[in-house]
Order: sequence, then structure tokens, then C-alpha cells
Amino acid sequence: MSAAIRAATEADLPAVMAIERASFPTDAWSEAMMREALASGHASVAEDARGVVGYCAVLAPAGSGDADVLTIAVAEGARREGTGAALLERMITTARERRARRLFLEVRADNPVAQRLYESRGFRAVGRRPRYYQPDGVDAIVMRLDLAAAA
Repeated sequence: MSAAIRAATEADLPAVMAIERASFPTDAWSEAMMREALASGHASVAEDARGVVGYCAVLAPAGSGDADVLTIAVAEGARREGTGAALLERMITTARERRARRLFLEVRADNPVAQRLYESRGFRAVGRRPRYYQPDGVDAIVMRLDLAAAA
């Protein structure tokens, strides 16, 4: 099933929070944080006949040169359908449109599926943040995509 990607709205908050809590049971964003992300104009959702099946948010201030993937998740029942890749491509496109030269993200060291997705789009590990994800104490791998090279 192919999901359409569209700009997120505050009306998407309940569906997004359900995916957030299921995907990140120990370190989910609060509703207030997610509401702010959805209202920022930097967030997108993936939607198909099942409803909202994924979301993402990127921080890409115009002219800053750097952009950051804030969050991305896909509902368990919609994984392995290309939705995560489509959301990631949306964030890469947004960062390019805002003239970012580099796009950064942090990914859990214990999430090889996400790491492979990012690597497949040209992201490379550039650092590690020990015990970044709390309360689990899991390291974050910092990854970077050189947008000029990936064009």
C-alpha cells in the first residue's frame, strides 16, 4: 500500500502520538513537544487508506546551512512498505529547498534497521553520543548527509 505524504496539522496529533508511543515506549515525545513540531510547518505525515501511518519532522532554518531530522516513525503495521524512505526523502527535499548543505540525525545504536535506511540514502556515521537515549541509556549514532554530494 502506497502512502501519500502531506504537511502535518494539529488534527494529526492523536494518530501521531499513538505511533510515537508504540514506536518509542520508553522515550516518546510529550504531546506538547509533538504539537509544537506539527504546528511548526516542518512536519509531514504519511497517510493511506488506514489513516496516518507515519510522520516526520525536520528543522531546516532557511540560510543556516545545517538541518536536523527531529523525528521519524512508521506504524508497525505499515513498515517495510517504503513509507519510512518516503518520509526521509521528504525531509531531504525540504532541507535542500531551504538551502541546507548538511542534514544531521541521531539514531539509536540498537536500531540497525533505521541505520540501514539512513545509510541507503547516503548518511554516514560521524559521531556517537554515549547514553543519549534515556531512560534506556542507549548510545546515539550521529549521522550526516552532505546534501551537495547527494544531489
